[in-house]
Amino acid sequence: MCGLLGFLTTDGTSDEAVAQVASAMHCLRHRGPDEHGTWNDADLVFGFNRLSIIDIAHSHQPLRWGPPEQPDRYALTFNGEIYNYLELRKELADEFGATFATEGDSETIVAAYHHWGAEAVRRLRGMFAFAIWDTVDRELFLARDPFGIKPLFLATGTAGTAFGSEKKSLLELAGLIGIGTELDPRAVEHYTVLQYVPEPESLHKEIRRLESGCYARLTPGSEPEITRYFEPTFPVRPFAAGREQDRYQEIAAALEDSVAKHMRADVTVGSFLSGGIDSTAIAALAMRHNPNLITFTAGFERQGYSEVDVAAESAAAIGARHVVRVVSPAEFAAAIPEIVWYLDDPVADPALVPLWFIAKEARKHVKVVLSGEGADELFGGYTIYREPLSLRPFEFLPPALRRAARKLSERIPEGTRGKSLLHRGSMPLEERYYGNARSFSDAQLRSVLREFRPEWTHQDVTAPIYARSVGWDPVARMQHLDLFTWLRGDILVKADKMTMANSLELRVPFLDPEVYRVASQVPLEQKITKDTTKYALRKSLEGIVPPHVLHRAKLGFPVPLRHWLAGTELFDWAHQVIAESGTDHLIDKAAVTKMLEDHRVGTVDHSRRLWTVLVFMIWHGIFVEERIVPQIQEPAYPVEV
Repeated sequence: MCGLLGFLTTDGTSDEAVAQVASAMHCLRHRGPDEHGTWNDADLVFGFNRLSIIDIAHSHQPLRWGPPEQPDRYALTFNGEIYNYLELRKELADEFGATFATEGDSETIVAAYHHWGAEAVRRLRGMFAFAIWDTVDRELFLARDPFGIKPLFLATGTAGTAFGSEKKSLLELAGLIGIGTELDPRAVEHYTVLQYVPEPESLHKEIRRLESGCYARLTPGSEPEITRYFEPTFPVRPFAAGREQDRYQEIAAALEDSVAKHMRADVTVGSFLSGGIDSTAIAALAMRHNPNLITFTAGFERQGYSEVDVAAESAAAIGARHVVRVVSPAEFAAAIPEIVWYLDDPVADPALVPLWFIAKEARKHVKVVLSGEGADELFGGYTIYREPLSLRPFEFLPPALRRAARKLSERIPEGTRGKSLLHRGSMPLEERYYGNARSFSDAQLRSVLREFRPEWTHQDVTAPIYARSVGWDPVARMQHLDLFTWLRGDILVKADKMTMANSLELRVPFLDPEVYRVASQVPLEQKITKDTTKYALRKSLEGIVPPHVLHRAKLGFPVPLRHWLAGTELFDWAHQVIAESGTDHLIDKAAVTKMLEDHRVGTVDHSRRLWTVLVFMIWHGIFVEERIVPQIQEPAYPVEV
């Protein structure tokens, strides 16, 4: 796990370019404090920070590799892990006679690219963002893993194209690249609605992200040519009646194999553990490979907002040593500026705060943790996925009646029982569902944003995705949408940024190509029932997950934000954030203050909307106003002797 940065120039490298890249690497020290280095030739500069996990004594980067006749043809920088690298090394050696100088996974990527070309990315089981420079063809190849576990930002300006693991490093190189740093108002509106910035956008207009499941090629002076190599689909494969157990065994086998491969490391591997089925399944399977496994959870003192007790019971049931971190409201508020600095772009998910604290605690004990992200998107775990079942009667209404029902729902006063059901039932899926989060209605956006453009809607993001799933069942379409929106915009961003902030590698065994393959073939009735979600997964985990967790509802790391913003814990803090923010040209601060006051007296629960605005204000104070200077305790590089 590492941090990479690179610059492909238009007119050739210079000493100044090398020096600036080397300097910008310092804001990525947390991603790789074990080693650092740069490499350059006439057209390109690579910078790299390494967190040593596999083949610690070797596999240094930037890494050089080539066939015997051109031993240094390629240069590589790579962030991530390839879990099937041992199998790929054998295949490459047997088929092509490939040789390797290290015992790590990095060389495997370059050798695979040399022999299989761009198709190599389809053979990699892992999480990755990497850059390969071909010194002979003078071509740069960039790639990102299928689900977007590891990030890669891009910026092309007058002087060339820069790419990096974190946006802040590209902002430091803005002058060198030849780009501006103005904000993208459409991305601001998308963030305010969705609570995250959707790919490929960032809040800076001239910095974008290489999307998940994509690779890019470019040469000096050219724009990146981007190709999508992975498109998740859900090709249902029914089993004959009475053979459902075969499916459950197939799921369990795929997950067990994935966890086994995710345990490959030359350092200690631990596991995050909440009170839910996903993380408990991963930890239980990991125990089969490491009987001394340490598990970690975070919680709060407030009743009903902590899974500490359930997680401790689960750890005891599987025999793991367990570590708990309880977070106070004061700690929560004090950590926000530092957390937002690590995020690069705001993410208004309060669960990332306890995640940051437990990552900090875990890093005292281990260098790698496993976690349960991705299970809900692959197996149908969100409660909202049951909505198509409740709305099925509306499908039989003629179009004219559905339109009439929608108009009627708009006239019914807010808070009236049945209004939401009537309104949502009369809408097509493409309009009513755009992921797991919505902070503001259009009316609320108009009152808060100074520049509200009604033509900038969530459908900018969702319409192209929905267009690729026409004809699928509604739950599969919702899963497909979440893979491209909520998962990679919120879930995986907070997982990567909060753990790497603490120089901790997080691995996600559910987001494995083989687990995806079996999950994608599960029919609708095996995902969602009237009583539960993730039905097939739960059945497959019988005998693996303790009974007290097997059918428990999902909570994750719940945060008592609603209570804290209304009480003494965070009300004054939030009021001060609003008052001091220099976002008057973007946000109607009087409207936000009124939301805070209404929330305090209990008129309406504005907690998620307030949190969305507050996180943006802090982000703006750091990256635009430069008024807020977080106290970042970046790790020091090792002393060279």
